[in-house]
Amino acid sequence: MATLLGPESPWIGGKKRIRNRNILSRIRQSQIAGRGFSRGTQVNGRVCAAEKAAVRDLPFILCFQLPEALLQERDKRAKWHGIPVLLQELYESSHLNSDFTHTHTVLKELSSLLSMEAMSFVTEDRKTAQESTFPNTYTFGLFGGVDVSVNIIPKLNDDLVKDCLSVLYNCCICTEGVTKSLASRDDFVLFLFTLMTNKKTFLQTATLIEDILGVKKEMIQLEWIPNLSGLVQSFDQQQLANFCRILSVTISEPDVGNDDKHTLLAKNAQQKRNTSPSRAEVNQVTLLNIPGFIEHLCKLATRKVSEEWYTCILQELEEWYTWLDNTLVLDALMQIATDEAEHKTILPLSTLATIPLRHRLPQSMKIVHEIMYKVEVLYVLCVLLMGRQRNQVHKMLAEFRLIPGLNNLFDKLIWRKYTTSNHVVHGQNENCDCSPEISFKIQFLRLLQSFSDHHENKYLLLNAQELNELSAISLKANIPEVEALVNTDRSLVCDGKKGLLTRILTVMKREPPDSSFRFWQARAVESFLRGATSYADQMFLLKRGLLEHILFCIIDSGCKSRDVLQSYFDLLGELMKFNIDAFKRFNKYVNTEEKFQVFLTQINSSLVDSNMLVRCIVLSLDRFESQTEDVKVVEVLSECCLLSYMARVENRLSFLFRLVNIINVQTLTQENVSCLNTSLVILMLARRRGKLPFYLNALREKEYAEKYPGCLLNNFHNLLHFWQHHYLNKDKDSTCLENSSCIPFSFWKETVSVLLGEDRTSPCAIIGYIDEPYMELDRDLLED
Repeated sequence: MATLLGPESPWIGGKKRIRNRNILSRIRQSQIAGRGFSRGTQVNGRVCAAEKAAVRDLPFILCFQLPEALLQERDKRAKWHGIPVLLQELYESSHLNSDFTHTHTVLKELSSLLSMEAMSFVTEDRKTAQESTFPNTYTFGLFGGVDVSVNIIPKLNDDLVKDCLSVLYNCCICTEGVTKSLASRDDFVLFLFTLMTNKKTFLQTATLIEDILGVKKEMIQLEWIPNLSGLVQSFDQQQLANFCRILSVTISEPDVGNDDKHTLLAKNAQQKRNTSPSRAEVNQVTLLNIPGFIEHLCKLATRKVSEEWYTCILQELEEWYTWLDNTLVLDALMQIATDEAEHKTILPLSTLATIPLRHRLPQSMKIVHEIMYKVEVLYVLCVLLMGRQRNQVHKMLAEFRLIPGLNNLFDKLIWRKYTTSNHVVHGQNENCDCSPEISFKIQFLRLLQSFSDHHENKYLLLNAQELNELSAISLKANIPEVEALVNTDRSLVCDGKKGLLTRILTVMKREPPDSSFRFWQARAVESFLRGATSYADQMFLLKRGLLEHILFCIIDSGCKSRDVLQSYFDLLGELMKFNIDAFKRFNKYVNTEEKFQVFLTQINSSLVDSNMLVRCIVLSLDRFESQTEDVKVVEVLSECCLLSYMARVENRLSFLFRLVNIINVQTLTQENVSCLNTSLVILMLARRRGKLPFYLNALREKEYAEKYPGCLLNNFHNLLHFWQHHYLNKDKDSTCLENSSCIPFSFWKETVSVLLGEDRTSPCAIIGYIDEPYMELDRDLLED
């Protein structure tokens, strides 16, 4: 640690790195330059009208060269609470041959001064840290306390290291710039990881590392950590769960925080610049190469909680969780709980129920900590499931029985009660200020969504009896069983009377209409259906009343949440696609014109949200119209209001107009690119029937009727050029398009090429329908 013990980087207290160096740094510089203090007034003179501004101009390492009496006299006037003197004593008592007894006393006193301000910050309004709000922490940083703390840590014993880390963490909370300053010291960050081998200092070290990595400009590479494999394998379950908080920062792609950078155009440009794997991807591989890592995570995720006392405590957690909304407070109280557990036995439930909550807090901390552990572990597993090593992760999660273990926890812990959830739906990388129970439920549903999505292991979400039911459905319909179902290892599926999928359906029906849990529940169920359409999978869910429940939520429940409605439209599309029985059930539920109009209004209110359902109806109609020898199909075609509506060409054209009009190349994102693909589906099916020229001419007539000739078709032409750039190099996306539509990807590519043909005489080329005065085919943006 030569670098660590050598000259320190100046502490950054503001935006101007040079001018705002701390006093410690500036004194040292004066020594090097040979320019000391010329007058005592430089220290003891009048330092204000603007006192703190003047203090910044004092030369470097003042408190270590000046007489203690002088510092004490100045301290009284400036109200520094003795911090400069304490730092002087800390510096002088921390040499290798020093007696660390006094060091311990000094650190305790400093910690007390700083922790009060840190606690105030995390328990009140989390105000932006300002020097006027936290004078002790500001003074500590001003006089080089951060630099001193960083440099003495390697010399200290365990107890002193623990105090020193707490001091640094308090500074990170209250003083702007300290965390970024620490994050810039790579040697120090790597040194912190070595402290995690000691259980005494683990909690403080993990908390500080988590904050530092959260602001670090360049993501740390896990392979840089000395003996990472041995470190991780030495952790007990509690340490591993805390370590997952750190890992979540190192394996997740950073959130760019700018909507413009979320566009597909920007993402494609970034991928061209960055051809090698990202640091997050490299870190994921590093973790997977650690022996036993995934197995330990699975054990921790499925670990049971003491059932005798947690039920009663969970019912009251909401009373005090709003106070415990910070890791520092939570971990501090958990430490108390752990210490008390060493001297007390867990009380029986009958006794526990009679004791006030404040006296039960240490025991209740254990259950909330267990829930939060599981949140962190499930998040890490979820990220790994979405990475490049997905198949390897899937194999291990199945082998270590993660899904059966979660199924066994479902009723007793995961969905023990129906928690109210009206919070905003968070994205994968967004911070969440929800209670532990809400966070746990959401992360659980995210994991199931990632686990089921386009993967044959999705059948592990069922139990043996439910697998037999799928086989019976296929047999009755005289269709072959899905290969993935046949190949499912039944020793790895769920136990008990219900599998996880069925349990989710049960709780989904009980949620309030606008509960955001509905969004995640619907996404989890939809992911089970995604991929190549399976009639047996659809019928399994139809028999459990899922279609009627979805229609009730869309039509009758008064649900206003766009997120929930979007998830239900997508789920409904997967549930009904190519399934004549589903359309028959739809017509039975939507049995009045009034209900049908409400349904159409919901679809038309936001095509970005509902276009996947529109695509499903168009594709299903096309297939059913080719099955006119089937009496059942003919009957449903003639009776179903939804199919009759989509069969009218003017309605399909209306959807096509709006789908093309609500997107352009500059605004395409992962959320709305489906509108482009749905418009392509409509045109591909028209091309199959030889009606593509009719649709293109209709687009042209629409432009002239709306008095903006060339606008619609030029926009569509540019969108299709982008489509070629985006999809022709992405195997995954092309596979998804082919599986979801049952249209060979070769036909997708061929149709786009025909539409982009340069022969103006071609009846299937867009260019032939744009009059020359309105030609605006500018491809510079795409080529850049």
